[in-house]
Amino acid sequence: MGSSMAPGPGRLYRRLAVDVAALRWPASPPAPPVTEADLAALPDAVVRYLNFMGVAGRPPDSSFLAHFTGRFRLRPQLPWMRCVVWQYNSSPAVARLFHMRITAAGVLPMTGRDAYVHGHGRMRGKLAGLVTVADAAGPENDVSELVTYLNDAVFFAPSMLLALPVSWAPAGDTSFDITLEDGGHRVTARVFTDERGAPVDFSTGDRWCDLPGGPVRTRWSTPVTGWTEVDGRRLPARGSAIWHLPEGPFTYAEFRFSPGGVRYNVLPAELSATAQPSAQARLIAAAEGVRNWRAIAGSFRGAARRSRGVPPGWPPGSWNR
Repeated sequence: MGSSMAPGPGRLYRRLAVDVAALRWPASPPAPPVTEADLAALPDAVVRYLNFMGVAGRPPDSSFLAHFTGRFRLRPQLPWMRCVVWQYNSSPAVARLFHMRITAAGVLPMTGRDAYVHGHGRMRGKLAGLVTVADAAGPENDVSELVTYLNDAVFFAPSMLLALPVSWAPAGDTSFDITLEDGGHRVTARVFTDERGAPVDFSTGDRWCDLPGGPVRTRWSTPVTGWTEVDGRRLPARGSAIWHLPEGPFTYAEFRFSPGGVRYNVLPAELSATAQPSAQARLIAAAEGVRNWRAIAGSFRGAARRSRGVPPGWPPGSWNR
């Protein structure tokens, strides 16, 4: 059960490429650039946000491909583990494909795959490429994955939302509510911005957390910091994902985003030629020792005894931000 039995960063990217190619989305016809007039009817906080993000003056984006790194943990009492991620989102055909690799105890690689396609979400996780430790699908996952898609768009490609059934509502001078509908699902979140319009947090009650008594709709937030500008677009430098549990907030993921780690308007058929894993990504994803191996192994052994389902305290879709 060595690390060679599971995909490394190169295979992680290639697996994403295969998933994206299978979408077979047709190319969208060219759209005209977004104008200030297109945004004029929106709430003031939304207009400031979209202007800060550099939406006006360019055509709406149809997709983005992202590569980033960070750390992840399964439960509050367990240690952090390094991770590497490849992700692809598209619009107006709404799809989200998210692949992550983490290494447990320096020797056991684990891969996670989140998908939202045709209105259905699914999360799967495997240990050492062999043992299924998570396999979740159903209405709760559909909604959770759709609201995560909305989260991605807010921070990385807000113009993708302009082609979708989205409604915007004011929620104070520096915040707004956004609602997205897709595949018979409807999700809402509140976006908080600073005085420039830069988004600083995203909060929603439309995600489900697997608690001891079963899945519960639980508040989820994703604060970000450190905005940079690349080719007229604004991108966050760091972000985290937090479950607001009855016993207190649980930060389970922290990510770092590099300016060159996001590419836009990548067609599924072109994906294999757009990027290759960097030497830095390979080093970050290399095996790394962590503490409390027995706690981690016990968690995985308990999960392996289940043919389906999510380990206790492991939130559905918690592979993602």
